[in-house]
Amino acid sequence: MTEQPAEKQVLAEVARSFWVSFKSVLAKFRPPRRLKLTREGKYFILITFGVGFVGILTANNLLYVLLGILLSLIVVSGLLSEASLRGLRVTRKLPLRAQVGRPHLVEIEVHNDKQRMPSYAIEVEDLRAGQPADKRCFFLKVSPGSSQVAAYRRVPGRRGLDQHVGFRVATRFPFGFFEKSRELSRTGDLIIYPAVEAVQLPRPFGGHLHLLEGSSVRRGVGDDILGLRTMHDGDDPRDIYWKRSTLFGPKVVLERATEVQSRVHLHLDNVFAGEKPSVDRLQLFERQVRDVASQAVAHLRRGESVTITATSGAAHSAHPTEGADSTLRFLALIELAFDAAGGPRQAMAQVHLARDITRPRKGQPSLVVAPVQLSQPAPSTKSASAAGDQERSTDAPAPDFEQLRPRGGKGGRA
Repeated sequence: MTEQPAEKQVLAEVARSFWVSFKSVLAKFRPPRRLKLTREGKYFILITFGVGFVGILTANNLLYVLLGILLSLIVVSGLLSEASLRGLRVTRKLPLRAQVGRPHLVEIEVHNDKQRMPSYAIEVEDLRAGQPADKRCFFLKVSPGSSQVAAYRRVPGRRGLDQHVGFRVATRFPFGFFEKSRELSRTGDLIIYPAVEAVQLPRPFGGHLHLLEGSSVRRGVGDDILGLRTMHDGDDPRDIYWKRSTLFGPKVVLERATEVQSRVHLHLDNVFAGEKPSVDRLQLFERQVRDVASQAVAHLRRGESVTITATSGAAHSAHPTEGADSTLRFLALIELAFDAAGGPRQAMAQVHLARDITRPRKGQPSLVVAPVQLSQPAPSTKSASAAGDQERSTDAPAPDFEQLRPRGGKGGRA
């Protein structure tokens, strides 16, 4: 019984290697240029065949001359279009960040490496894996030894990894009868962040106002100085401030400060039961990702650390001093995972506010506390209870990426 699966695996490996070799052989015989007739070109070909047919029937020398002129135009068109496509290099400049529903610009730059001949009527089409090519940039003239830059605007419709695989460079120069094109390989990846909406957040515990660094200050034991006060019984003599203290009068001590940091825990259900997720499950998951992203960005803007835990076992932590880029990148790449147990799951994301009374270390970056292996199922995790009903709600505006960038300097804490 064990020999049959082994034989099937060997046959599958042989078939896969044969298919790879066959594709490589086909790639060698693939023509480097593709030719496409335009509407004007179709009319031109019909006229050429008509003149030739009539010339053969009538034996008119003038028609033979006209036929030769028409055929020579086809030859000249092929030579000039080939000269325009040669010696071109195309580069792409992707934006630093992109988000679903928000437009972004992609710059396309064409370099003409030819020393004498310019390139005319160059059309560059940006190719993306698994998506139709719908964005093009047109260059009327690219002088020899120079470059031209153009940009196209795109509004992403879904989150995830956007893979740019290359370019399709085409031209209809000089007569517009034919469209000759070639493909250039130029890869580039762009992560599309999920959409973020304005949400209402509960008031922080105890009514303490939070600083931009993500912590509130209380009297306690710490390294920061909160102020000065008169010395009482039980105070540490090492905290005496001798510049304000006198030998016979009351002594003044330094009052220490303790940071109280709020931490937000978000749960995301990213498992499905069955062979493949249904359309309703995919739509529900995308809605959950958008809700979790909105909650996380709002809490980071208010100065609270955020921890996101997925049902599959993937997790991510972020501090407000680092901005929301790492959190949105984590949510952009997370996908549904197969649930082997098939047990009931909570349909909506839950939020739990917790308060840490420990002082965070300075310069500590956010980290992934569990490996992001979405293909393997993991036991489900239960999120804690939500905040109390007695807490009031405050409005959280839509995020501004410029304000969510990491803050450096003296006041930064992580």
